[in-house]
Amino acid sequence: MAETQNLEMREQVEEVLDKLRPFLLRDGGDVELVDIEEGVVKVRLMGACGSCPSSTITLKAGIERALLEEVPGVVELEQVF
Repeated sequence: MAETQNLEMREQVEEVLDKLRPFLLRDGGDVELVDIEEGVVKVRLMGACGSCPSSTITLKAGIERALLEEVPGVVELEQVF
């Protein structure tokens, strides 16, 4: 059952990332879902987003806020390198 819930959460997270992706692509970047562990979503910023000075704002104010609002069970967003 936990695996089914994790799969559902993963699908929901991917849907949110897909909604946000056009904005990242427009600026030459992208985001990749790496893992989800106990409600902590781990993503990797790629392209221009990986080295952008505003990437922390993009992560916390943009991506994390959207995930917290739209995906039940998400508690935090972490960037992995």
